[in-house]
Amino acid sequence: MTDIIIRPARREDLERVNELRRMVNDVHVQGRPAHFKPGFGPELQGHIHDQFDNPQRFGVLVAEADGDVVGFATVQYVHRPESPYTLPLDFYHVEEFGVDAAHRRRGVARALVEYMKADARAHGLKRLDLDVWSFNEGAMAFYEAAGFTPYRVYMELNA
Repeated sequence: MTDIIIRPARREDLERVNELRRMVNDVHVQGRPAHFKPGFGPELQGHIHDQFDNPQRFGVLVAEADGDVVGFATVQYVHRPESPYTLPLDFYHVEEFGVDAAHRRRGVARALVEYMKADARAHGLKRLDLDVWSFNEGAMAFYEAAGFTPYRVYMELNA
């Protein structure tokens, strides 16, 4: 088994991260074509640079195996003040997450989750949060196996 290294992304990793983000985007376009735009245009490509350039609010992580970036996660360090409805909320939000299809089921995703748990603690955050589309059954199964549990469910009804 190849050693997997999880680390913060470097600027030179962002092109590869965008390749992986495009793979994730394609899954979403295929699974929910009435919702997601096909293609991976300049605005989506630039989003990773915006996050990378704002390390106080965001983290861009990569998983490396044999010197190649084979997985990634983008995270947000969330600190929401109290509102009329909620107490103050501090949590670690996983915005995007993906592993190259050729490297799945080799511990890459699990290593990313373990790193994110430690990163959350290092930022004083006690809870990781993410959302996953119901059509993405493989991702849902992985997240549940990694210990995530549902706490909110969105539902829809077409008129």
